[in-house]
Amino acid sequence: MIEADRFRQLLEQRLHQLEQELAAGADAAKPVELDPSRVGRLSRMDAIAGQAMSAETQQRRKIAIARAKSALLRIDDGSFGDCAECGEPIGAPRLEHDPSTPLCIDCVRER
Repeated sequence: MIEADRFRQLLEQRLHQLEQELAAGADAAKPVELDPSRVGRLSRMDAIAGQAMSAETQQRRKIAIARAKSALLRIDDGSFGDCAECGEPIGAPRLEHDPSTPLCIDCVRER
C-alpha cells in the first residue's frame, strides 16, 4: 500500500526546495556582459562557461519541478504509484528513491 500522504509531504518539500533554488539561480543564468578592456579572454570564457552551466542547471530544476507537480496530480487522482506506460505498480524502493518517477523500472529499461 502506497503512503500517499507521506509521499505528498516529500514531494511538496522537494518542490519548495526546487522553487527556491530556481529563484536563487536566476541571476547566474543571465547572459554574461563583461568589459573586454578590463577582463582577459580566459576570464570571459570562464564566465560564459559558468553561465552555460547555470542555464543548464536551471533547466534541470524546471524539469524536476514539473515532475514533482505531475506526481502530486497523480496522488490527487489516485494513480500515484502506477506506471504511466504499463499501469503496473512502481516498486516501493524506486518510489522511495524518487517519488516523482512516472515509470516502473521495466518500462525505463525498455527505453
